[in-house]
Amino acid sequence: MPPTLASLVQHSALKLTVRAGEDRLDTPVRWAHVSELADPVPYMEGGELLLTTALTLDAEDPEAMRRYARRLLGAGVVGLGFAVGVNYEDIPDALLEAAREEHLPLLEVPRRTPFLAISKAVSAAIAADQYRAVTAGFEAQRELTRAALAEGPDAVVSRLAAHVDGWAALYDTSGTVLAVSPEWAARRAARLTPDVERLRERPAPASAVVGGTDDRIELQSLGTGRRVRGALAVGTGAPLGTAERYAVHSAIALLTLTTERSRSLQAAEQRLGAAVLRLLLAGQPDHARGVAGDLYGGLLDAPFRLLIAEPAGAEAKEAATAKDGESPLAVLAETLDAAAARAGESALTVPEGPEGAERLVVLAGDGGAVVTACEGYASREAEEAGLVVGLSAPTGPIAAAAAYKQAEQALSVARRRGRALVEHEDLAAGSVLPLLADDAVRAFADGLLRALYEHDATGRGDLVASLRAWLSRHGQWDAAAADLGVHRHTLRYRMRRVEEILGRSLDDADVRMELWLALKATGDTPPTPGPTQPPRS
Repeated sequence: MPPTLASLVQHSALKLTVRAGEDRLDTPVRWAHVSELADPVPYMEGGELLLTTALTLDAEDPEAMRRYARRLLGAGVVGLGFAVGVNYEDIPDALLEAAREEHLPLLEVPRRTPFLAISKAVSAAIAADQYRAVTAGFEAQRELTRAALAEGPDAVVSRLAAHVDGWAALYDTSGTVLAVSPEWAARRAARLTPDVERLRERPAPASAVVGGTDDRIELQSLGTGRRVRGALAVGTGAPLGTAERYAVHSAIALLTLTTERSRSLQAAEQRLGAAVLRLLLAGQPDHARGVAGDLYGGLLDAPFRLLIAEPAGAEAKEAATAKDGESPLAVLAETLDAAAARAGESALTVPEGPEGAERLVVLAGDGGAVVTACEGYASREAEEAGLVVGLSAPTGPIAAAAAYKQAEQALSVARRRGRALVEHEDLAAGSVLPLLADDAVRAFADGLLRALYEHDATGRGDLVASLRAWLSRHGQWDAAAADLGVHRHTLRYRMRRVEEILGRSLDDADVRMELWLALKATGDTPPTPGPTQPPRS
């Protein structure tokens, strides 16, 4: 620890005597400074032991000495060393009383002790303290390194907590606690998730200090790029000293290396996963299991789902191919991987496209944390990030190719509907009519029905409404005529006019289907008027 007034008093060569402020001798001394100024305060930084012979002081004036003592304390001076036998044979009573009243530590310096000896003693003690701190820091670094190599991140967190005499916690990118030591700090660490999320929004490296004086917490980001890959929290009852700071910096470096090593392993897993996925899609589930081994084998033995995520548009696609690590697909992949790690699940994540940047394919257990995390991400962030996601129905290895097509179909529907996520099961349970909300379908319907709308616009009949009623009644003349309030012969005449105008037979089931879907696609909105044409007879 740094030198204190008490350690200087105990220094046998200095022969210092305490005359006042006995209760403040444990205060650390940052430096020893000599000044004969009546007001040395402008030149103080705080933490100094001020040495003086009172050459310019009115040391026998009680009021002046009280002001002098108060100003020294206000400037952070930790003590006053007064040399006797130079200008005064003894410490003046006025100064002595002022020091006692203000609780200013006052040390009597004998004539045979030069101020230079005191300055050297302080400097030597500070240097020794710094050397001890550096030595302790290197020892902590060696211990943390051994722990990282032999036992992993959990051991690093545990050793760090012991070195700082406090607690430490490791977080992933989502703010979830991955490791904490001691165990009693788990609840305290969990409450910091919002602070970790805010840290994640800042470019790395980033840091923050939270908490009060009794529980001071430093948050440090982990990662070598601009994107934060995790965070380390260190909680102590006081600001970190030099040795503790060395230990924290060593832990940050080691945990960052562990994170980057994990990313390298993750890249290798993705290459293996791509091979497994190709075998599944090729209809070779047995070979896929053999390649997967223990890494993904359990995943292939239970119902799983395939999801495909892509950028929603051209701008989002350009962002997804960026190399700065900020792509939405990379964020989604990290979110799903973190969910799998927390739940102890396996997930096969495969980026596809040039440099794996255009789409993300994920194979995950049905009803597991990964699928839930994907649904949560889609509801919160996918739309803002410019992603669309298609999710297949539950399936097994034999039907993986069909599940891939289901995910692509759901993805296509999500893109057309402007939704962040669509499940294939929702398409089968819903109606086909929402799928008609497409410009190409509307253009087809406009072209097919335009002649009928133009005919009705001349006031010579109501062919569109008649066609809609007839089709809705499945060609039943009496029921459709009753709906329209006309005679069935009138309705028959109108349907013949429809056939004549369209040049199509209503006896053809395909024609009836196309007309019905066209009516549904246009609703009650007539097509946009085209060029003026001669009336049709």
